[in-house]
Amino acid sequence: MPDAAAAAAFARRHRCPIALKGVADGLVHRTDAGAVAVDLSGKRTIERAAGEMAIRMEAAGHRPTGFMVQAMAAPGVELLVGAVVDPTFGPVVAVAAGGATAELLGDTALRLTPLTDRDAHDVVRELRTFPLLGGYRGAPRVDVEAVEQTLLRMSALVATHHEIAELECNPLVVSPEGAIAVDVRARVELVSPEAPEPSLRRTGG
Repeated sequence: MPDAAAAAAFARRHRCPIALKGVADGLVHRTDAGAVAVDLSGKRTIERAAGEMAIRMEAAGHRPTGFMVQAMAAPGVELLVGAVVDPTFGPVVAVAAGGATAELLGDTALRLTPLTDRDAHDVVRELRTFPLLGGYRGAPRVDVEAVEQTLLRMSALVATHHEIAELECNPLVVSPEGAIAVDVRARVELVSPEAPEPSLRRTGG
């Protein structure tokens, strides 16, 4: 969206609360620049939030070029799922505790691609924070299978498209109804990385 008025028009058309995110060249971690506002509705509220966000972004050294508008996702557990191409091992898929505290918690589990159903099942359960997905202290159980399917699809995507050097969904919001990628970034390379050594590839059986 080019401006706050367009964001407000989106909210009116879809009749739902929105998340507003600032867009700027080189901006990766929006929360660090105050470039995220959630659960907004109403023209004046959205326009005021956009104006305040632009001021925060400028103060953080990021000149806003527009706004991203999304319908609010259902509440759930925030995860990070991603893939990166290692020069030796090839594509590696990761799942981690996500959201703004992903780096702080450092709760990550990894697998080499291609992932199997068993890999996807096991890697999620290696997280220290996995109990949050299973209804921790009375919270609703979320759709863990949707997380596993996301990991399998990501594995297939990076295996098929070798130009993808890095792919990250953070957060992936997981609720009882499924999983939604709220923010996604990707890095592509014009020259595909070399394939891993044959001894490091999976064999059948």
